[in-house]
Amino acid sequence: MLCRNIIDVIERDYPTDTALEWDNVGLLAGRDDREVRHIYVALDADDETIAEAVRNGADMLVTHHPLIFGGLKRVTNQNFIGSRVIKLISHDISYYAMHTNYDIKRMASLAFEKLGVKKCSVLEATGADGEGVEEGIGRIAEMEPITLNRLCERVKEAFLLDTVRVFGCRNKEIRRVAICPGSGKSVIGEAVLKSADVLISGDIGHHEGIDAVAEGMAVIDAGHYGIENIFMEDMKRYLEKRFENITVETAPVRHPFAVV
Repeated sequence: MLCRNIIDVIERDYPTDTALEWDNVGLLAGRDDREVRHIYVALDADDETIAEAVRNGADMLVTHHPLIFGGLKRVTNQNFIGSRVIKLISHDISYYAMHTNYDIKRMASLAFEKLGVKKCSVLEATGADGEGVEEGIGRIAEMEPITLNRLCERVKEAFLLDTVRVFGCRNKEIRRVAICPGSGKSVIGEAVLKSADVLISGDIGHHEGIDAVAEGMAVIDAGHYGIENIFMEDMKRYLEKRFENITVETAPVRHPFAVV
């Protein structure tokens, strides 16, 4: 199947125009007329991922985070982004990214599913779909009462994590939970405004964490990669269901840093 036909299917469910305006999604390198028999799915288009895609004979690489964010004035081997683009093109791998469009349509609700929560609403609205249904970043939901400490354990179990960072009293009773996979600094205010007892997210700094607690909301930082790596298996299932004759592989879960 041609790359453009695969893109057409993906973009029916994850339209590029739902991505935030600062984002860069869609086909970022390579040919849309590439015949695709093997897709490699990863969170990031880093050197190791691209090498694995080449080694495994992938025709198309699909990632969550875009390799290219800002404009490129030149593509050379003199910087790491240029080198990666060159490697993709030289091996005729079509490279596609789906970032905040996937976040808005799927990521946070999928994260809640992992926690056993099926009914949730948008945390921070960014627009509406064609039927007027609100869309946006993150989700918020009511849960059966649980202590913050026990919720930390549930997050670790759901996302296969050894540790999380937590701001707030661990005996605090939690009922209203907000979740924003990836970096959640920008949604802290909205979560507080919507009376969340806790925000589950990543990339929460010292000041953001203690300020959230001062406003009455706990924070569980499960890491940027810690939650978002669920993208890989989800997209693998999505693609396999729609393209039975295409091999779909995922990068291994590989946290970008270690705690020692």
